[in-house]
Amino acid sequence: MKNILICSYREWALEINHNLITEFENKNISFNTFKTNKEFNNYLKKSTNISAILFIGWSDIIPKEITDNFLCVCLHPSLLPKYRGGSPIQHQMISGENTSGISIFRMNEGLDKGPIYFQKEFKLKGKDINQVFESIVEIGSEGFIKLINEIIADKPLKFIEQNEQDATYFKRRTPEESEIQIEDFDNFTAEELSNKINSLLDPYPNAFIVCKDGSKLFIKGSKHEN
Repeated sequence: MKNILICSYREWALEINHNLITEFENKNISFNTFKTNKEFNNYLKKSTNISAILFIGWSDIIPKEITDNFLCVCLHPSLLPKYRGGSPIQHQMISGENTSGISIFRMNEGLDKGPIYFQKEFKLKGKDINQVFESIVEIGSEGFIKLINEIIADKPLKFIEQNEQDATYFKRRTPEESEIQIEDFDNFTAEELSNKINSLLDPYPNAFIVCKDGSKLFIKGSKHEN
């Protein structure tokens, strides 16, 4: 029996987790799921019979001894090698990208540098972040189902190396970067400001304006018209 570990804790990632368990119910495969690094590491100490480890929406750094000794596969919500690093969805929306996608890749010691197993594009323009998550769940589930079916069938997995010349990197955004400043209304179009606001809906730190009394006015969504 194949043994698949799934590390996920974000709401959208848990939806993919659920889809995979449902898809392979009553098949010759077992799933062990973990929401914390402590749970995951404790399990690794007790078991070596592991077919693959799936990291979905997982922020913790995975040590090299794990990625070297197990098939570790990660979902990253961008068309790698572009938008490696933190907060990839927000950075793409704020940059005004028309399309995005998901990449499922084999992890190595580099930051989002591993060879790609599955990649698929989706429309980004005009969506808020919750609609983007819906696309990620749908396509991410598709990619992992393909992967697991090939693991069950003992097929060799095909990975394609990333082109380092096309790589871009971004840092994880901080809550302070969610501020909309007065000069932004002169420097950005309505569409650009709307993209920023809609990339920062719950559960992320919402966009906000600091009022003259120092209080914050949070903005929960935006719609622009030409």
